Amino acid sequence: MKKLYPAALLLAVVASSAYAQDEIHSDEKHLNQKVLLGQQLYFDANLSKNGTQSCATCHAPNAGFADPRGQGVAAAVSLGDDGHSLGDRSAPTASYAAFTPVFHRNKAGNYAGGQFWDGRVNTLAEQAMGPPTNPIEMGMPNSAAVVARIMANSHYVEQFKGIYGDAIFSQPEAAYTAMADAIQAFEKTELFSPFDSKYDRFLRGEYEFTPQEELGHTLFFSQQFTNCNQCHQLRDAPGRKQETFSNYEYHNIGVPENTALRALNGASGPDLGLWQHPAIDDPQQKGKFKTPTLRNVAVTGPYMHNGVFKDLRTVVLFYNKYNSKSAKRQINPETGAAWAAPEVAENLSIDTLEMGPALNDKRIDALVAFLKTLTDKRYEHLLAQ
Repeated sequence: MKKLYPAALLLAVVASSAYAQDEIHSDEKHLNQKVLLGQQLYFDANLSKNGTQSCATCHAPNAGFADPRGQGVAAAVSLGDDGHSLGDRSAPTASYAAFTPVFHRNKAGNYAGGQFWDGRVNTLAEQAMGPPTNPIEMGMPNSAAVVARIMANSHYVEQFKGIYGDAIFSQPEAAYTAMADAIQAFEKTELFSPFDSKYDRFLRGEYEFTPQEELGHTLFFSQQFTNCNQCHQLRDAPGRKQETFSNYEYHNIGVPENTALRALNGASGPDLGLWQHPAIDDPQQKGKFKTPTLRNVAVTGPYMHNGVFKDLRTVVLFYNKYNSKSAKRQINPETGAAWAAPEVAENLSIDTLEMGPALNDKRIDALVAFLKTLTDKRYEHLLAQ
């Protein structure tokens, strides 16, 4: 069986979990077996048509579970297994994705939750079923072809039968669903959601913010000075444990079209976001995308659903343009020109976007410094790159 990556880190996670004790409940042992199977499947490029792409290709454990490939414009999205197809949306980080609720309408009547940028599936397992048979991703012709690849591996056959029963391969769809279920179990492990960033260590009294980070922390959670936590706070109050920095609601914040990307991938027409969810027929949802987690945001650029911004500071400046009357703040520093018009002009979340005063450079830099403290410990070395 091929070596798994990163072996030392994965084994450390399993060994430190309740599943790896010498005497464990049978249900926990079963889950541990499922996690280990999911780990293998997650890194298996043989489940793509040409054997070049796995889940880990676009959600790489050494890159904040985002896609580190590509140069320039092509870095905005993922390259397919065929070696030339480019997507039209950025691969979101898989870190902390296990905390995303199912797609629903919350108490305020707003849509929230679901996987993908438009929430079109509810679970990590459902998400895992999409890329293998997507022609511009892993490129397999159908689920049966994926299962055939699995069945060609005797180690997989033994594990699938041990976990899901001897009859699991009698129906390809059942085996394909089992594959996704195992990947989901792996994605729910501490490897993906360690909660060990400087921010988490600060909450535990193990780290002291620098003055700049502390200012950013204060600004982020202040409804008087910024609008950040209006969308990027899940828990009921600042300072709560296991904060994922997203309420998973949908907004149109006026992100411009990534025209340079579309010159490469050939996509055309506005990306209507939530409107493309199969259960949505309300035109007021056009142009809205799910609020992403800010966990590992400093190491998972480029940014926005289409990767249109390269730098994290640019993102903060983009938000600030809604509150600043300064001519300087109406210029995109990455292009040297005025901020481009929204890809979808209607349904902008203006009330939220215009909440708070304009920010000066000191406060913008402080917010960026705070966002960097949301980086998992094992990725902190990437911040210096």
